[in-house]
Amino acid sequence: MTTETMNIREMCDAFDVTPRTLRFYEAKELLFPMREGQKRLFTKRDRARLKLILRGKRFGFALEEIRQLLDLYHMDDEQETQLSKSYELAEKHLADMEAQKAELEEAIGELKKQMEWGAAKLDALAKQKTAAA
Repeated sequence: MTTETMNIREMCDAFDVTPRTLRFYEAKELLFPMREGQKRLFTKRDRARLKLILRGKRFGFALEEIRQLLDLYHMDDEQETQLSKSYELAEKHLADMEAQKAELEEAIGELKKQMEWGAAKLDALAKQKTAAA
C-alpha cells in the first residue's frame, strides 16, 4: 500500500471487512481515522492497528484486550510491556484453544462411533427387509 491514506472502501477491500466493522472499531476507540467532512481517511497507523485487531480477533482476544494491548504501544520501554502482556494473553488463549480442540476431537470421535453404529443398524434393518421379502 503506497498511499498515505485510504478511504473506507479501500480499507474494506484491503482487509475484507465491512464499513460497519470499521465504524464499530472507531467507536470502540481502536481506530482513529482522520475526518474530512463525512469522509474517513485511514493512515498507515490505522492499517497497522486494523491488522493487529483482526489477528487478535482470530486468536480469540476480546476487543477490550486488544485495545489495552494497542494502548501499551506508546510506552517508552521499546514495547517490552506490550510484548510481555501480549505473550501472557497469548499463553492463556492458546491454552483455551487447545482445551477446545481436545473437546472437539472427543466429540468428533463419539459422533463417528454413533454414525458407525447407525450405519450398522441401518444395514441390519435393510438385510431383514430383504430376507422377509
